[in-house]
Amino acid sequence: MSHTLVIFGASGDLTERKLVPALYQLHVKGRLPEPTRIVGFSRTEYSHDAWRAQLAASTRQFAGGAFQQDAWDRFAASVFYHRGDLTSLADVRGLATFLDGDSGGGAASGESETRLYYLATAPRFYEPAIAHLGQSGLADPRRGERRVVVEKPFGTDLATARRLNESIHRHFAEDQIYRIDHYLGKETVQNILVLRFANAIFEPIWNRHYIDHVQITVAEEVAVGDRGPYYDQAGVIRDMFQNHLLQLLMITAMEVPVRYNAQHVRDEKVKVLQAIRPWSPEHVAADTIRGQYRGYHDERGVEPGSATATFAAMKLWIDNWRWQGVPFYLRSGKRMSCRTTQLMIAFRKPPQMLFGDAACELQSDSLIVQIQPAEGIQLRFQTKVPDAGMKLRLTDLDFSFSREFRGVMPEAYERLLLDALQGDASLFARSDEVELAWTICDPVISAWRELNQPELEIYEPGFWGPESSSQWMQRQGRYWFDACPVLH
Repeated sequence: MSHTLVIFGASGDLTERKLVPALYQLHVKGRLPEPTRIVGFSRTEYSHDAWRAQLAASTRQFAGGAFQQDAWDRFAASVFYHRGDLTSLADVRGLATFLDGDSGGGAASGESETRLYYLATAPRFYEPAIAHLGQSGLADPRRGERRVVVEKPFGTDLATARRLNESIHRHFAEDQIYRIDHYLGKETVQNILVLRFANAIFEPIWNRHYIDHVQITVAEEVAVGDRGPYYDQAGVIRDMFQNHLLQLLMITAMEVPVRYNAQHVRDEKVKVLQAIRPWSPEHVAADTIRGQYRGYHDERGVEPGSATATFAAMKLWIDNWRWQGVPFYLRSGKRMSCRTTQLMIAFRKPPQMLFGDAACELQSDSLIVQIQPAEGIQLRFQTKVPDAGMKLRLTDLDFSFSREFRGVMPEAYERLLLDALQGDASLFARSDEVELAWTICDPVISAWRELNQPELEIYEPGFWGPESSSQWMQRQGRYWFDACPVLH
């Protein structure tokens, strides 16, 4: 069966930086289904050859030393372009004619073809694009599989997410919809599942009996930069928590699925969200922290006096048998000490102090999964310092992807694009999952706006967020894992 990937928004940044380099790498590795053609669609005027030349330059830049001209030439032979406006039904119908015709390398007459429509556009175009795919017949599954990939953000709150789901469901069934979060394509995120469910030493202790708390951190060193107009409307909760952090939470906390397939994996992820304790205004005031880095108001596109949070931390409770009483701490922010995404499992301390001075405070053992940029796993545990009586020290046992495996870590989009082409939705969000995530985030955003609690704290760039965040943890007898990746 032939495959066609149509990229709406083909002249945009996402296409050049991520999508086409990922498709090129899949081609080089021999993993793209044969035959696969790639068709770009946008308003910019290109010929086939002009778009190929543009993509060759950008792929050479973003693929780095992996770019090979002869491999690109073979790949580019299946790359085509059709100019059009996705808000125009006539133009989308013209795309349908192009896809079925010989000039676009279409499938032979009567041949079944799998088509994947990728909406690499601004979110405001999702609904008209979906409607025109349906009205033009491009969503009709009678001549083969038809699927659509939707980028985040999927709505701006629960109401808009529901409206978008309803709009898409008018033309595509749920099993045809692939809501993408590139974090789920990262090797280290998928490795959390392997760590838990393929190793008998971890799963028996992955529960409230042995774990004191869980920390999930997504820290960014960079400022808002050119994203000022978008970010000032979105803020850190919409930008990072509703998707990336809650996805990591679900992967960390989910029960083992009956089988590793899309339905059962996503069923278990949804159960985690259903078990999260609902917010009350008092809960939001006591168990969230928000901050804004100094200098945010100087960013281009940011409103003067904006109260948009660029840092947030929150404590969530999962009220089920496995996690009852175990707090999950989530935090993310701009202009922090370094760029890192990490999961930290803090184990309970021994019930009795046996070695050394009883006044000495033992640090708890912990398991750290470094998701990026220093991909790997650290197990931190107590050992005896030689020739020092019974003095103890926390020691690391670590695994590094770069040390253990040769080659460059694949881009997340490689895995996700291949799964979407092959019809595996395991790493994509389902409609109920998206809506439940908004039910967790909306009350926080509303309480911050309406009650102004907790107060917005200004923090200095280059640190780990507001000082109140560290104090908040210390009052609970815990400490943030404030460490930049050092795995080699």
